Amino acid sequence: MPIDEIKEEHVKKLRELEKNLPTIEEFEDYSEKLKALSDPTRLKILYLLSDDNCCTCSIQEILNKPQSNISHHLKILKNAGFVESKKDGIWVYHKIKDKKIINLLNELIEQIK
Repeated sequence: MPIDEIKEEHVKKLRELEKNLPTIEEFEDYSEKLKALSDPTRLKILYLLSDDNCCTCSIQEILNKPQSNISHHLKILKNAGFVESKKDGIWVYHKIKDKKIINLLNELIEQIK
């Protein structure tokens, strides 16, 4: 089979595959969410929140980082849809929206080890 025909066949297959792919806007959204997971501090925060609600000050103490730094990371996780927060007086408590994310992270980490 000539090279042009091989290329044409590959392009045809890729065009069919592309029809079922998410839109570029959806890929951009996914990319932003994955960026939120690409920081070691944010990953650790997710794991710290995997068991129960936790206040900012407790996370700060465990990670030994300034409150502003922890708040910044929590905001990124919240904007990405992984964490939700609730204020109770002067305390702000955070929790994972869907704990399945920890299972997915574990699976992903196992695959890339």
